[in-house]
Amino acid sequence: MKYIIYSTIAASTAAMAGAFTVSSQSAFSTGNTALSMGLFDGVKDAFSAPPASGVSSERETPIDRWMGWNVKPMEEVQQSVIGKDDSFVDSMDAVNYIATHLAKPMGIVFEENDEEYGGIFVLSLTEGGIAEQDGTIKPGDQLVAVNQSKVAGFAFDPALGEIVASDKEKTKLMMFRGTQEQLYGPTGASQEWLEEFVTKEGGEAASE
Repeated sequence: MKYIIYSTIAASTAAMAGAFTVSSQSAFSTGNTALSMGLFDGVKDAFSAPPASGVSSERETPIDRWMGWNVKPMEEVQQSVIGKDDSFVDSMDAVNYIATHLAKPMGIVFEENDEEYGGIFVLSLTEGGIAEQDGTIKPGDQLVAVNQSKVAGFAFDPALGEIVASDKEKTKLMMFRGTQEQLYGPTGASQEWLEEFVTKEGGEAASE
């Protein structure tokens, strides 16, 4: 009885060992090519492949290339931040405003901005007119103030009315050199900032 039990156990053990041996060899033989082509060739390519276009070779490692990670210089990463725009014009920076004094008729053709923004902008300059000869104002400029009065956001008639009503020999026009979105959009100047800026600029002009 013991012999039968031991024989059975031995046979079972041998069968299991044989099955394990066959399956291991089979798995190794069938997967050998894929493993060689997948893992080791990938490592070889990673070490031999040149840096991808636009990738900093000083910071990139073979693992970066192998995994497909794109290593970029910090300045490139900063430029890709959402909202980062090289054409952005800060409407709360005095450097983006210009002012000039013009006699009437000025030779400026104004146009209304889109209704959602309000305000008016310079559509064109009359050829040979005073504004063109002066050379300060350019088409696309946004009218911000007339003399010491802020007109930013005004409708067409009230804004032009300030120019018509001016009794000065030369009327001061202050312009924002940017788009309607940059002046009146979500990132545009606040009305409080514009009020303070126009008052300050008007006060300095009056004291000259």
